Amino acid sequence: MQTMMVKSGNRYRKATVAEVSEVAGFFARQAMNKAKPQLVSPRNAITYLQAIYQGLDYETFSVLFINKRYQLIECVEMFRGTIDGAAVHPREVVKEALWRGAAAVVLAHNHPSGIAEPSQADILITIRLKEAMALIDVKVIDHLIIGSAGSYCSLAERGDI
Repeated sequence: MQTMMVKSGNRYRKATVAEVSEVAGFFARQAMNKAKPQLVSPRNAITYLQAIYQGLDYETFSVLFINKRYQLIECVEMFRGTIDGAAVHPREVVKEALWRGAAAVVLAHNHPSGIAEPSQADILITIRLKEAMALIDVKVIDHLIIGSAGSYCSLAERGDI
């Protein structure tokens, strides 16, 4: 088993699980952005998202910006939170969608608890984001919640979008 080392001042130390997870998520996001997959169903994004969120002990909210052919423009981590929540600001998501020329978005976040069941707050922010994005004619395709061990929840599949 290899150990990942990080430089801390003039010394090296063993990386924490959170640091390794963050680096793995960065590279997964880079691979997803380079591959430009077509996102016609939640399953197309799940593999990438699980790699991005794997092992994180804090909640993070990402947006997958999509063109009119349902191809990924870019996956961007927009907000970071704590173990049980992240503040999401619709204004910032709208601004990024306009800047990237997105026709649609897929919202995604993880639940560090491992349980992919949406909370009432998850459903409410999805509604707020859907309303905000509708003002600029950008469609919210789905909101995916990633749990552990391959579990996920698609709010579109549940009928909550």
